[in-house]
Amino acid sequence: MIRPTRSLPEDYVAAGHYRDALLGSYLADSAAARPDELCLVDEQFRFSWSEIDAAASASARQLRAHGAGPHDVVTVILPNWWEAVVSMQAVLKLGGVTNPVVPIYRDAEMRFILRQAGSRAVVTPHRFRGFDYVEMFARLAAEMDDPPAFLVVRPEESLPDGFVEFDASGRSGGPLENPASPGDIALLFYTSGTTADPKGVLHTHQTIDFILRTMAEGWGLSAEDGTFMPSPVGHITGYFFAVLVPSLLGAPCVLMDVWDPERARQLIETEKSRFSVGATPFLQGLLDAYATAGGSQSSLAVYCCGGADVPPDLIKRARRELGLWAMRAYGSSEVPVYCTGGPGLDERICAETDGVPVPGAEARLEGASGGVGELLLRAPQMFVGYLDSELNAESFTGDGFFHSGDLGEIGPDGEVVIRGRKKDIIIRGGENVSAKQVEDALYRHPAVGEVAIVAMPDPVMGEKGCAFVVPAAADAPTLPQLTVFLGQEGLAKQKWPERLEIVPELPLTASGKIQKFKLRERIREILAAEESG
Repeated sequence: MIRPTRSLPEDYVAAGHYRDALLGSYLADSAAARPDELCLVDEQFRFSWSEIDAAASASARQLRAHGAGPHDVVTVILPNWWEAVVSMQAVLKLGGVTNPVVPIYRDAEMRFILRQAGSRAVVTPHRFRGFDYVEMFARLAAEMDDPPAFLVVRPEESLPDGFVEFDASGRSGGPLENPASPGDIALLFYTSGTTADPKGVLHTHQTIDFILRTMAEGWGLSAEDGTFMPSPVGHITGYFFAVLVPSLLGAPCVLMDVWDPERARQLIETEKSRFSVGATPFLQGLLDAYATAGGSQSSLAVYCCGGADVPPDLIKRARRELGLWAMRAYGSSEVPVYCTGGPGLDERICAETDGVPVPGAEARLEGASGGVGELLLRAPQMFVGYLDSELNAESFTGDGFFHSGDLGEIGPDGEVVIRGRKKDIIIRGGENVSAKQVEDALYRHPAVGEVAIVAMPDPVMGEKGCAFVVPAAADAPTLPQLTVFLGQEGLAKQKWPERLEIVPELPLTASGKIQKFKLRERIREILAAEESG
């Protein structure tokens, strides 16, 4: 049984921030209140609330039949298909711990996650976007003494031993018992940061319930505000706002598994979706699609943009061209949606800052210089520690504030502006990429003597990785050679650097540390020169 590795602050409990409720109650309540109303659309299928509730119950029984029980971890690595929502709701019905994983992860990440999390079951596609997940998990299972059960969604051929077809048909019976308590762990989410291995973030029913209720109220959402969700359900954004918030509100959700801006526009208008959350590339693509189609209005009413750098002009453009209540937001897996804009706040707050803290949240700056310092955060939605409890000591102050690793400033009205990161990560399209993980892999390439991965600005993805390499010999490696090597090392394609700069040496401090800020400045200068020339 996975337990919190840190306690919730007593003052949050005393303040009444937490309810005596389980996240699984959302679906049950909505299915009881509006059984025949639309619940979920995934481009191919449409489901009512009662249908999704019944499918989740059937899925929970199948998980139980294959060895997953209350408090066990169930890993779900699925695209934005209806089965992802059903299987994640099934884990809640079972009283288990949901471990959502983005489908871009490959052998290296999944090997670590399955072993550390002790997953008792994995729900996986057979294939998606040309990748064979069954083949990958068969390799990993062969390395394990006690592998989990593998439930395969949309199998395309016969399955190897230990793999069964995912079943949400209701053929397996028996009553369901859920012994979970609101203070139990409900979510184990892995986030990539400054370390090579992802960190397992722990959230309870209470911490998640608090932030979801707070955001729904703050953004003025109701059952009339259907969600459009292109962000992966394996990302915390997708899990919160495609799986949980719609069931909290009783509002339908439209899923999109492969991003296409024009198709997204069509879905939004056909289904009359009114709410969405996503990173910068999604909002930018949508605005371009509406402009191309000649549209000046959208059924979307609220759009929250975060997860990567959000240009102020993008928020202003969304308001100007489509009449959207668009806003920026800032948070992390550890402290989801710490601050955000919202109805009632002026355009400056929503476009030029990352918003104001949600009720009960606190921040202070450490090591501030010129008003900018590392943000230390404390909030009711804060996680209850890392699965690896040894990571907690360096992550929290003595009085319970979390070291965000992000540099920011706090304005006169409490608004937060993120100015950079202490963490050595690249945020590509809203996904965190650990530079150290990629560097560690590239150091194993025989043609690489030294390497540093830094973020370079990109107008679509926000950031992409640039590799500065000092060759180990006269023949310098090429970018295709390095990316092929990273693929062989099992790293997800989205983590591969997308530019290579060969240099004679890396800039170092007197103590031998690489001065990455100089490399970031260099690549920005190179890109600017190329654009102007």
